[in-house]
Amino acid sequence: MTEPIVNSIMINQIGPEEAHLVAGLFNQYRIFYNQFSDIGMAKAFLDERLQNNESIIFAAIDRNTQKTVGFTQLYAKYSSVKLSKNWILNDLYVDTAYRKQGICEKLIKKAMDFAKTNGSTFVQLKTAIDNHIAQHLYESIGFVKQGNDEEFFLYKIALNS
Repeated sequence: MTEPIVNSIMINQIGPEEAHLVAGLFNQYRIFYNQFSDIGMAKAFLDERLQNNESIIFAAIDRNTQKTVGFTQLYAKYSSVKLSKNWILNDLYVDTAYRKQGICEKLIKKAMDFAKTNGSTFVQLKTAIDNHIAQHLYESIGFVKQGNDEEFFLYKIALNS
């Protein structure tokens, strides 16, 4: 019996010199959202975010193959009232061959652990109104729907420090 894939997945924060690890998946993520394919621009965008410390990226890497199979990217959001730096989980993507195996949940929980460890009070995200699978996942983790616009639901989860 082979081990479930999620057990062979490690989640690592990547640095500026490692943007290439997720550039292909980032390009696929953009295509999913009906944007044009341009791997060079995708990598350049990630390079700039990481070099300027404008985002945090976690990569899901299969230990068995050393293949990057998913990623999430976080952007800071500041709260003057709570005097805290919180996080927007802006991008989340898993290669289609690796979906429905718990990798998205593992990436989200890593992002939440990172935020909590760094003193954040919440993580928020948006998902398309018709993305019922993602909505179910977010709600099962504890995210609470905060509202919506014409295209997206806003979700937020409080982090107890």
